[in-house]
Order: sequence, then C-alpha cells, then structure tokens
Amino acid sequence: MPPEVNQPTIYINAPNGTSNVRNPLYTYAFHPLPSSSDFPPLGGSNYGTSINAFHNTVRYPDANGQSQPDLVNKQLQANAASNVDRLFALWQAVYPEANVSPQINDVGTYTNDPGKSEDGNTPLTPFHSDDSGNFWTSSKVWSTKTFGYAYPEIIDWGVNRSQLTTNVKARLNALYNPTGSIPQRSVSTDGSSSLTLTPNSMNVQWFANIRINRSDIASPFFVHFFLGSPPVDPATWSFDPSLIGSHSVIDTPLLRSRISAFPMYGQIPLNHALLEAGHADLAPEKIVPLLTSGLNWRLQGTNDSSLNISAVPSLKIHVVAQAVKPRVAEDEFPEYGQFVVYREITLGKDGGVGSGDDVD
Repeated sequence: MPPEVNQPTIYINAPNGTSNVRNPLYTYAFHPLPSSSDFPPLGGSNYGTSINAFHNTVRYPDANGQSQPDLVNKQLQANAASNVDRLFALWQAVYPEANVSPQINDVGTYTNDPGKSEDGNTPLTPFHSDDSGNFWTSSKVWSTKTFGYAYPEIIDWGVNRSQLTTNVKARLNALYNPTGSIPQRSVSTDGSSSLTLTPNSMNVQWFANIRINRSDIASPFFVHFFLGSPPVDPATWSFDPSLIGSHSVIDTPLLRSRISAFPMYGQIPLNHALLEAGHADLAPEKIVPLLTSGLNWRLQGTNDSSLNISAVPSLKIHVVAQAVKPRVAEDEFPEYGQFVVYREITLGKDGGVGSGDDVD
C-alpha cells in the first residue's frame, strides 16, 4: 500500500503554507455523520465495458459475501473511485467536445423510472447543488474546476482547449505508452538474436471478450484466463505464472430483477502474455493456432472455490484482434482498426463462442 494511505496525518499545501492535517485517505469523519435515510440503498454495477470496471476487483467480496473495502479499508475503495474520476477527467480533456447525449434509460434509477430519456440536464439525485433543493447535473459538473480541484496531468489554466488536449495526450503517453516502456520483453526471433518489444509498440492487439447475462449471476465470481493449462488447485489461480488476467463479476440482487435481460461485458488484453511467452510475431497465422490450443479460462467463486462453467450458461467468450498503427509523436495516440473475430479459437470450449453465436 502507498504510504499516503497508511499515515494518520499528511502534509498539504494550504493557503497560508504547508499544514499537517488528518489524512482523509487513512480515516474519514463525516461532519455530521449522515443517517441511512439520507441516501438511497446502495446498488448499481457496470453495464458494458466501463471505465469503472477495474474497481470491481477492489470491491470483490470475500467468502462471506461482504465487499473487501467494507471490511478492510473504506479509503481504499474511495481511492479506486477517485481514480475513476481522474480517468474520466483525462478522457474529457482529450475529447473536450464530447458530452452527454440524450438516451433512453431502459434500466432506470432509484428516482427515475425505466424507459425515460436522460441527458446532460437530468438531475443527479440525491446530490444537491445548493440550499434551494436543486440537484447537480452532468452539464454542471463537466469540469473539476466546479469543485475547486484538478489533477496533475490536467493543467487547464493558461492554455486553450486544443493545447490542453495536446498536453494531456503527451502526459498520458509518458505515463502509459512511452517508447521503450517498462516492462520490456526480450523475445528471441531466430534463436540467436533478440528483439526488445512492448505490448503498446505492436501492430496488432489481441483481446478476449466476455459476455454474461445478469440473470445468471447468483453470486460474485472471477473469470480467470490462462495461457496454458491452469493449476488444479483454484486457490493458486490468482498467482499462477500462466494467468493472463482476471475479470470480476459482481452485481446487486436489488437491481437484478429489473435488469436481468441486460448483459455485462468485459475484455482482457492478451498481448503482454503472448510477448512474455516469447511470441514476437503476433500475426493471426501464428497466434490463432497458439490460442486455440493454449487459451483456457476458469470460474472462481468466493472462498477460492471453483465454479462449473455450466452454472453460468450465458457465458460467452470470444477472441478478437485489432490492427494498430503505433503513434509517431509524443502527443499522438495510436490508430486502431476494426475488430476481427476469430471464432475458431473458442469453438467447442465450455463458455466459448460457437459458429452461430452472436458476438455483437
């Protein structure tokens, strides 16, 4: 854990200089403490592949069905949620013209009935923007400036929108897609020479896509992906060297009956595992046979228990590839082509997409 989470007090830059204050990341005291009646019941989950999806792993319940942050460290959950806010602010800085488009909300919320149209001016209940009873809206909270804060990557004063976009792209590349990024993979190409590669420098990206109907989610579970045969003991799956990645599936019984017809989606990048295994050539003629024989997945429930894939009949996994033109300048992003589906990789495997299955 970073020290900022474990220190009871922390130094901050205050208006009158440096000040040592109680660390809200260590413990938070509400003033006053709200009662349960001040908020609607907790609920909600990710629909589709979401910028919020990574935080489900933080909230993954233990054997008793309780969310880890509720038992261990609510501040850890707060940090995860705060990073979602940061990622979204970065996305807005890169795409400043994007905004909330009017759309029918088939699911509804605790205060809005299903089937109603929502847009940037829809009240974000129960959060009041003033003492008169008005609510915040998406249009009102477009910028973090509204609440008096900013993130280190977004220096949005003294620059126009175009320059801000350029600056943030450069910063994102420096953080997550640098030339010669670490970790590097030295891959033998002919038995004598080696080529240093990074997942983001390749001209093709491979992914495993996941789709599950909410009606099948009786309790939370993981979908673990392996390159090769996974160990027999499910308690070792999360730490096994053959593990590619994991997708956590959580849902709330309160909303499940309303949205059971809506699927949940996830996506696992495969390039890093392929490079680590020594596969420098990511062309389909090389990778399709490899993944057909070597890509495996397992379901793991709470208490490290193994789940039978037949218990989740709607689980559908398929593999796609996407052509990529790597970036040239530090303030550019890579250019991505259309996804190509390779059904043969998962055909005949439990939970795999077959020849006639829909992959939209």
